[in-house]
Amino acid sequence: MPVLGFWDILIILLVALLIFGPKRLPQMGKSIGGGIREFKDSITGHVDKQDAEAEAEAAKPAQLPPAQPATPQQPQPDPREHDTVL
Repeated sequence: MPVLGFWDILIILLVALLIFGPKRLPQMGKSIGGGIREFKDSITGHVDKQDAEAEAEAAKPAQLPPAQPATPQQPQPDPREHDTVL
């Protein structure tokens, strides 16, 4: 397998710059780097802390307001039961 030297890599980068342009090249680098990182993490079984938090947040059900304890309703006394004649 041939070894790529400094000048070989420089020529490849210049050709890529001419083909894709200066605006598109950084985006391509980010996407390639992200793909390599995901591949490496899937091979090693490593999960980033942010990814784990995002997955845990997505898996968690929507937060509901805390439930109020059910208090039994006291029956209101009928005012006619306690009528007293004075």
